[in-house]
Amino acid sequence: MDRNSEARIQHKLAAKPEVQHQLRRLTIRRVLIAWGLIVASTLFLLWLPPASRRSLLASLFANRLLIMLLLVFGLTVISLLWSVGQRLDVWVFTTLNLRGYHAIWLDRTMWLATQLGSAVFAALLAGVAYALGYRRFAVDMVLGSLTLWLLVTLLKVFTDRARPFNLLRETRVVGWRVPSLSFPSGHSAQTFFVITAAIGHFQLPLGAALGLYASGVLVAFTRIYLGVHYPRDVLAGAVLGLIWGIWGPLVMPYL
Repeated sequence: MDRNSEARIQHKLAAKPEVQHQLRRLTIRRVLIAWGLIVASTLFLLWLPPASRRSLLASLFANRLLIMLLLVFGLTVISLLWSVGQRLDVWVFTTLNLRGYHAIWLDRTMWLATQLGSAVFAALLAGVAYALGYRRFAVDMVLGSLTLWLLVTLLKVFTDRARPFNLLRETRVVGWRVPSLSFPSGHSAQTFFVITAAIGHFQLPLGAALGLYASGVLVAFTRIYLGVHYPRDVLAGAVLGLIWGIWGPLVMPYL
């Protein structure tokens, strides 16, 4: 079946009353999530004492890197509405997922590497840090990971983007087919959050920081290689993880 035929079928499906009802429900759900995030943020700011609120807002606006990352993340979300962005996403995804060298040992290595971005690895890391006496870092890791997971889940529902293997029949999937939605990549977000938090907490030198971020790029790449995320999914996840890693030390003193 060619793309024109698929487009005609999708158009016919969208014209059905039950599909239109589902689209309306999805729109309402997205609006409710957006307003929920706005209300929660507003209530948090109102809950803070006036002096603390002014200090927090001043520190946030003074952090140019954080503002730039927020703009990049916002543009990435908005780009989901552009058809040219989807075509570019599909082209990059198929290039990285289907072409090149794909040996069994490489598949297994990529699958193992992607586990660095899992919640299980984050929990183990927090447990080890706590046992070694880095209790503040362990607590920050747990709180940051839980709130980040909640935010990623809400964004997945808000964007409602299907996994590549649900739309592209030629997708090469290594491992299991995850039933959840695609945007943003939770593994990428978790990895970059942990790396940013660790660098800030332990004041790691530039060489160590670059090495850790290189491992984060590897984890993000594995999500495309394994066939479970588009490039924009991992880009948004990585940027969100960076934001959460920078945001945490600014907000934690006020909690």
